[in-house]
Amino acid sequence: VQLQASGGGLVQAGGSLSVSCAASGRTFSTVVMGWFCQAPGKEREFVAAISWSGDRKYYAESAKGRFTISRDNVKNTVYLQMNSLKAEDTAVYYCAADKDRRSLIVTESYAYDYWGQGTLVTVSS
Repeated sequence: VQLQASGGGLVQAGGSLSVSCAASGRTFSTVVMGWFCQAPGKEREFVAAISWSGDRKYYAESAKGRFTISRDNVKNTVYLQMNSLKAEDTAVYYCAADKDRRSLIVTESYAYDYWGQGTLVTVSS
């Protein structure tokens, strides 16, 4: 599986931004997909994840109520819609695939086997 993230950019605090991750490979539609972020000087953190069918979603506390993860298995793409953005959301956002799980969502980065190159989201205050 190869992952290509896109859609990052500069947005004002309170604004919205959507990032997407296009995957190649047939296994995409059968595995859990996740989004992580890494701010400068900080460790990579879990943001959200979605089961293969889309019926299970899990969010970090910081993302609940503001971010929405979704996927389109026909387009082999997973999305992260981010609303009410804050300056502290500024980070590089990475998509990742957990090849061993279809529905069980794990928030630790070590569980994810494939990673995109990341897309930078900058929120100005």
